[in-house]
Amino acid sequence: MLVKIGYLMNCYPMTSTTFIRGELDALESMNIEIKRYAFRRWDQELVDPLDIAEAARTRYLLSGHSFELIYSFLFELFTNMTGFLRTIGPWLHLVRHSDGNLVKHIAYLLEAISLRRRTQRDGVRHVHVHFSTNATAVAMLAKLLGGPSYSFTAHGPDEFCDRTSGNLYPKIQHSSFVVAISNYCKVQLIRLSSMEFWDKIKIVRCGIKLDDFALSAKYDESNQTLVCVGRLCIQKGQLLLPKAACSLRGEFPRLRIILIGDGPIRGSLEDLINEYGVNDMMELRGWLPNAEVRKVVSRSRVFLLPSFAEGLPIVIMEALALGRPVISTYIAGIPELVSDACGWIIASGSETELVTAIRASLTADDQHLRRLGLEGRRLVEERHNVMTNARQLHRLLKDLQATE
Repeated sequence: MLVKIGYLMNCYPMTSTTFIRGELDALESMNIEIKRYAFRRWDQELVDPLDIAEAARTRYLLSGHSFELIYSFLFELFTNMTGFLRTIGPWLHLVRHSDGNLVKHIAYLLEAISLRRRTQRDGVRHVHVHFSTNATAVAMLAKLLGGPSYSFTAHGPDEFCDRTSGNLYPKIQHSSFVVAISNYCKVQLIRLSSMEFWDKIKIVRCGIKLDDFALSAKYDESNQTLVCVGRLCIQKGQLLLPKAACSLRGEFPRLRIILIGDGPIRGSLEDLINEYGVNDMMELRGWLPNAEVRKVVSRSRVFLLPSFAEGLPIVIMEALALGRPVISTYIAGIPELVSDACGWIIASGSETELVTAIRASLTADDQHLRRLGLEGRRLVEERHNVMTNARQLHRLLKDLQATE
């Protein structure tokens, strides 16, 4: 039997949402029809052809629809008073337990009305949301208005930073089920809501399409190139790298660190690169198409991500799938994948441990690098295969359909 659902995101597609596209493709291969909804387009240029094609398939609820939002609100007010009365209490709860931005929450209500009406026209009876923030709040309000049921996937870390702004209790309460991407993620959801939801929260790990990641079995001791992929922002820890590179220059004059990505700290990072005199050791390449990123990572010695805050980064899964050992930090869900069996895991923010780990990766012989790389690939095949994980989500959606 064909299952028809909607997927709702705040902003989609983006360079960082490749894993969502992979999840959608996997579910569609399992006889699920998916309507894609997002509030707005990404404000940066898409560079990957598959993301550009995905944008053409996505229905944007805000972009260019201001008049429709106001019309829909007035129409709903006069034709769905029961739904409005059912929704007003939870909506006021969101307003009271937030940052006090009333205009933002009025927008959520307008978006919820738009989503309810759009899904009704599309014949969509259930919506799955990625991230437990504003998109999930809108899905909850849409359901209370009489719209489709909803579920959501929580990732972290920003979703768990503040108890009040997340409003996780009502979002979990009114959902059909909740997906956590790691054990760490599940316990954070419980911590911020209630133990009564323990069985409602299912662990379905994020996955990647392994066919896209050819294992690179070449581990060359002369290769001293490290690669870091991710948005350039404080939480990724890239600002520690210029000093680390400078301290290692004397021992490893051929050390190179390539950073792929862009973001708000690019200027600060460039300033530090100049300050420590490591322009010849560090290269900022900006965002690249996914195929090019895979090529750069597969040619590196080790993948590096010294994060301060994360969920469980997809880029770590991708690097391990390519057979690259990983240097990362003891935070959130990362230790559920990275250990000394497939790389080096260090205390977040420790400059000493970062330098020590980079040094260890540069002095490791090719046989040790091979063992780490092959174990990393095995772990990703076992835990983060998008087809395996999509089957778990497929079962949850089929079970939900059977109870409706």
